[in-house]
Amino acid sequence: MYLADSRNNATGPAGSAAAPGSTRPGRRPAVPGTVLALGAVSLITDVSAEMITAVLPLYVVTALGLSPLGFGLLDGINNGVGALVRLAGGHLADGGGRRHKVVAGIGYGLSAVCKPLLLIAQGLPAIGAVLAVDRAGKGLRTAPRDAMISLATRPEHRGRAFGVHRAMDTAGALFGPLAAFAVLRIAVDGYDAVFTVSACVAALGVLVLVLFVPARPAVAAPAAGTAPAPARPALRDSLALLRRPGLRRLTLCAALLGLTTVSDAFLYLLLQRELGVPADLFPLLPLGTAATFLLLAVPLGALADRAGRRRLFLAGHAALLLAYGLVLSPLRGPATVLAVLVLHGAFYAATDGVLAAATAGAVPEKHLGAGQALVGTGQALARFVCSLAFGAAWSLWDGRAALAVAAGALAVAALIAARLLRTTDAPDLDPSPDDDRRTPQGAPR
Repeated sequence: MYLADSRNNATGPAGSAAAPGSTRPGRRPAVPGTVLALGAVSLITDVSAEMITAVLPLYVVTALGLSPLGFGLLDGINNGVGALVRLAGGHLADGGGRRHKVVAGIGYGLSAVCKPLLLIAQGLPAIGAVLAVDRAGKGLRTAPRDAMISLATRPEHRGRAFGVHRAMDTAGALFGPLAAFAVLRIAVDGYDAVFTVSACVAALGVLVLVLFVPARPAVAAPAAGTAPAPARPALRDSLALLRRPGLRRLTLCAALLGLTTVSDAFLYLLLQRELGVPADLFPLLPLGTAATFLLLAVPLGALADRAGRRRLFLAGHAALLLAYGLVLSPLRGPATVLAVLVLHGAFYAATDGVLAAATAGAVPEKHLGAGQALVGTGQALARFVCSLAFGAAWSLWDGRAALAVAAGALAVAALIAARLLRTTDAPDLDPSPDDDRRTPQGAPR
């Protein structure tokens, strides 16, 4: 993959300009090799991560006897710690050179080291500490990884490129629960075996990153001539990005909707308890979400490039609201479980990569890491609050009542977000170059 990416870039830094003396201009693919290489890293890493995610809810609630509030705290750590570190990762990675790959590599390495530590962690404090470090690694790597994807891809193809990356990432999410299910079936010490295999797979992902991801992703649309690498922006410059109206709206909407997004683990627990899914089939529940995400990520990403990222982002949350409604409905049986998982996967396919692509169009190129970090941090911190609140509500009332409140709040938040993003053709929310130039409203795209 690295060699293929190098050949694509042979005509120039972006692969979009002809080599000196050539009469035929080079053409850059919609999905460059850098995106495929990063997708392979994410696929392998997600196999490792989802092996843990698939068994963690039952492990801490059944094997360790934690309450729903205690699990809500653990799940909140998954989002909150990573969110805070994501700001640092995005800021440290900006500035050109090898910084994006170095910071991302540190993040992947931290997560790989944490997997075997789950073998010796017992109780809420110890498991919480391990998960905090693991999420710190995820927080460090997310923004620089998305910045590398943005830099390597032409602006008008970013929805498709992020869709391809998220589809490969989700393939890992599909294989991870299957691997966990298989290990639990054949191993005597099932949970310990899952943690051990997960650690080995995570180490493989770090190796692929080091060997196959280029250190300097090609810039999709460089200025004429060779420009020196920019200096790393100051922290105040990164934080000042929120003064940009488009990025501020995106961050506010992502945070507002994140406050009403029940975590995957809680949704799967509700399916298991409310719809009677057998406990031994619990690790397979994420497969429905992952399979739908895998199938829809690329077509919905391409649709977002054409029809507008705002529309897809809001439509995804409408699918999530419908999934909540099905869980609360009197309908039961395998068909209802499948429908909820399909809607859940469609929600991710229409929001995850689409939000990253919209963010890339709302900030200058030199601030891509910081811009991705700001939006992602706002969303992740909001989901951290949601996990804590949902766990507390479940402990005080019950799961159905807590989900009903979350569904009502999501409906209100979606209406507010639709109003904030009411300008359908806002160029910083839909396909556009990621510099300071903006296409006037009404101009052809």
